[in-house]
Amino acid sequence: HVQLVESGGGSVQTGGSLRLSCTASGNINSFCMGWFRQVPGKEREGVAYIDTVGRGSYADSVRGRFTISQDNAKNTLYLQMNNLKPEDTAMYFCAATPSWYPTLSAAEYNYWGQGTQVTVS
Repeated sequence: HVQLVESGGGSVQTGGSLRLSCTASGNINSFCMGWFRQVPGKEREGVAYIDTVGRGSYADSVRGRFTISQDNAKNTLYLQMNNLKPEDTAMYFCAATPSWYPTLSAAEYNYWGQGTQVTVS
């Protein structure tokens, strides 16, 4: 069982940066991790995931601006977000999947954090 807690959200101006963190209570070495976001009235959208060898994959909307990384020693997942745009405004969630071949589909992920709000104006 894994518990996830996100932090680092906030309000920034267009073009600004934020770094989200997701700290896991358990060992995440046996999971692949991802970041998702959701705005009210819309489905949860996959933003990025990191595979077992540390490679990040990204949604087209964030590729080149966001970077996902993981520190296994700290059981922490990160999302560095640069050049933020108003359309990036959402609640951001981290999630864990036991699949070693993850995708950006939220249905694959078993464990979720409570989310952290990002607002870009």
